[in-house]
Amino acid sequence: MLVIGRLIKRCLVTLSLVAVVFSANAQNSSYITSHKVMATVLSQYYGIPASVILAVATIESSGGAGPAARVLNNHFGMEGKNNFVNKRGHKSRYKQYPNELASYIDFCQVVSRKSFYEDMKGNDDSRAWVKALSRCGYSEVPEEWEKKVFSVFAVYKLDHYTSKPFNTMLASR
Repeated sequence: MLVIGRLIKRCLVTLSLVAVVFSANAQNSSYITSHKVMATVLSQYYGIPASVILAVATIESSGGAGPAARVLNNHFGMEGKNNFVNKRGHKSRYKQYPNELASYIDFCQVVSRKSFYEDMKGNDDSRAWVKALSRCGYSEVPEEWEKKVFSVFAVYKLDHYTSKPFNTMLASR
């Protein structure tokens, strides 16, 4: 009886983990679909691949479901001032934005001020952009962050958000 109980617990844990993975994948896919136009327009303006903008936003905002994204409209983990105080009286270290677009624009502006930007602007090599962001200190754990972003590229096939002409990118997916 003890063995059967353990097997049932293991099955339930496994099923729960599978459900969480499917839920996260659906959340991220929906997030990417709903933000691809904004990322594409900003890509055209700033010369940063839309795939990089989307992947970083997906990771940093947990597909739009993270607290900083939901409460502060912060989709990139940018630190700064905010007016939010939680129930315990604590302030977040993350910057508050009036809307998602402001968060996306601020990310692109911050990247455009980095030393590597002029050499990378207009370059469609998403991996090179991620490595450059990582080297300039964008993440506190660069190797782990790079792997997460590269995983988003692969799982959600974001490379086609980089090299296609603007109109084709909007129509795809």
